Amino acid sequence: MHFAIFNQDKPNGLELRMTTREDHLNYLRAMGAGLLVAGPILDEDGETPIGSIVIIEAESLDAAKSFAKEDPYSKAGLFQSSAVMPWRRVFPEV
Repeated sequence: MHFAIFNQDKPNGLELRMTTREDHLNYLRAMGAGLLVAGPILDEDGETPIGSIVIIEAESLDAAKSFAKEDPYSKAGLFQSSAVMPWRRVFPEV
């Protein structure tokens, strides 16, 4: 099953994001084919990260929530809010 993880950074979280970025990227890379897509949500300037969207394949909602909780960004306290929800791909068609 697929799950979407929506994270919003705490205000002024850019420095924390940048200092933990490499650990976060390595954590995502370790998902291999289970990571469908991931990237930052940007501020209105189109440059400054203020959150992220990650879509993964996991066995259950609990497994997806555990994955989100173990993300180095989450462990570092970067997120103001985080939501994990089941997700279904419609487009592009495969």
